[in-house]
This record gives sequence, C-alpha cells and structure tokens, in this order.
Amino acid sequence: MDHAADAHRTDLMTITRFVLNEQSKYPESRGDFSILLSHIVLGCKFVCSVVNKAGLAKIIGLAGETNVQASCRGEEQKKLDVLSNEVFVKALVSSGRTCILVSEEDEEATFVEPSRRGRYCVVFDPLDGSSNIDCGVSIGTIFGIYMVKDDHEPTLDDVLQPGKNMLAAGYCMYGSSCTFVLSTGTGVNGFTLDPSLGEFILTHPNIKIPKKGKIYSVNEGNAKNWDGPTAKYVEKCKFPQDGSSSKSLRYIGSMVADVHRTLLYGGIFLYPADKKSPNGKLRVLYEVFPMSFLMEQAGGQAFTGKQRALDLVPAKIHERSPVFLGSYDEVEEIKALYAAEEEKA
Repeated sequence: MDHAADAHRTDLMTITRFVLNEQSKYPESRGDFSILLSHIVLGCKFVCSVVNKAGLAKIIGLAGETNVQASCRGEEQKKLDVLSNEVFVKALVSSGRTCILVSEEDEEATFVEPSRRGRYCVVFDPLDGSSNIDCGVSIGTIFGIYMVKDDHEPTLDDVLQPGKNMLAAGYCMYGSSCTFVLSTGTGVNGFTLDPSLGEFILTHPNIKIPKKGKIYSVNEGNAKNWDGPTAKYVEKCKFPQDGSSSKSLRYIGSMVADVHRTLLYGGIFLYPADKKSPNGKLRVLYEVFPMSFLMEQAGGQAFTGKQRALDLVPAKIHERSPVFLGSYDEVEEIKALYAAEEEKA
C-alpha cells in the first residue's frame, strides 16, 4: 500500500474546504451559506447515485403525473424527476437556511414554515434533461440562490428579482463523471466527484470561457421558425463570408451538458424564440438566470434578444425567455444582428 499517496489525498481541495476558505474571507459570516451549500451538494450526491442506478432500479418509467411545465403534448413526469425534486426540497428545508423554494416541478413556490426558516431563496431545476435518461445522455441539476432581507415576511417578490441580484448559482452534471460547477460571484470553479472518497474535488479552478469559440449549439430542427437574426447568425457559422473555417455544430439537447461544453471550450449556446414559442422555452428563474450568471462570471455574456439576460425582471415564477449565452465575441455578434434588425423596423 502506498501510504504517501493515501496521505496526499487528504490534502485535496474538496468543495467543503473550498467553501470554508471563501467563508473565512468574511469575518462577519455566520456560516449560513456554507451550511446551505452543503445541503445542495448532498442532494446532488444522492441524485447522482440514483441516476447511476436508474435502469437497475426501474425508476425511469412514468409516474403518471403531468409536469406543470410540460408542453402541449402533456409530457408526463419521469419517476426520477419526482424523486429528485423531493430530494432537493427535503435537503433545502432541512438545512434551516431557506425561506422560499421555486422548483421546475412544482406549480407553486414552497414557503418554508417559520420554525425552519432562514434567509435564502433557492430556485432550481432538480433534473434538467431527464427525457434523455434512458439513452445515457448527461443530465443535471441547476440552481440559483437569492437572499431576503431580515426585516420582512418572505414573499414571491423575493424571488421575482433580476438575475444580477443572485448571490450564487451553479449546476451539477451527471454524466461520465459527476461535475459540480459553482459561482459565488467571484469567478467560476468546477469540482468532480471522487466516488472512492464521496467528495467533490476541485478539478477546474477559476474557469474562464475563451473570448471566441468554434462551436455553436442550437436545435436546427426549429430553423424554419427562427427569426431573422438567429437565422443569419447560424448561416454565418456554417458559411462564413470572410474565408474562415465554418464553426462546428454540437447539440446534445440537455442544457446542462450543452452549457458545460460551451463554458469549457467556448462558442455559443442558442435557444431563441420562434414562431411556435414566441417567448422562448427555457425558464428564466432556474435555467436562464443561473447559466447566465455563470457565463458572466467566467468572462462570457448572456443576451435575451432584447437585453442582458441578468437584467430581466420576471413577473411569474415559471416565466420563459429566449437566451444566447457563451463566449463574449460570439454573443456580441448576435447582439449586433438584433440591433441591426431593430434599426430596420
């Protein structure tokens, strides 16, 4: 047995150690955020374990309920969706640090009872991309965290805030490895779950998205319904007029997986509005905002087609929006196309 190697493993930067190090920079901190984050991490570990055993446990089948965010064809919830939602709701409430929870799976917001209430609001999609479970495609959990003021009873207004007011955001991707990506407003860091230790280890410190990218990620099956700027941008990706090489199309259909690749390699992720979905399809609070927050923290941009994504003020908890996010220069290009379209109007 290599005892020296084993000893070295105890010096790894775990997510717990990382968060405590960050907490130590703020002497006035009571540790509430660290406790909340530890419960989110625990929920992710649990869901990761269940996802890995999903086929064996026979929980991929339908639960016989309709998802409140389902499309007009009435998609039914997967059992794993239901379980993941329960896991995170219980983990967040039991932390004693939350007051309002907004989940993609629940029609109404959850208000935590006063005896277990804290100062944080958490918005989350417990299992994004779950329709891909049975074919082994990477799926994930997305979350964002707000803080409420101490001097009032929590209301929906505490979560119906612009994304720029978020304290933290992140996602956990369940794929070939389990990856946890987090920003607390001072950059982006990525952690990978070491199954032998049961700990997330810092593997991607201070992630910075390249200023330009060679990959675009969009569902081209919707091309006939796109607006002019989106169609022009994708056309330029495929047939550049300046003699440069075409960009490569990469689209998985799981937002966590597509955004994760974009974050690491650069490029752009597009989910535009179209004739079928004039308000877009992605939900503002727990999809658009957290991913936009991460992109900006990594040096990229996020744009709705009209404004900076994080400046959007949602009116409803399940409101939808188009989004274009990724490398700074790529998003600048599509912003210019929308500006030109507006000038012509």
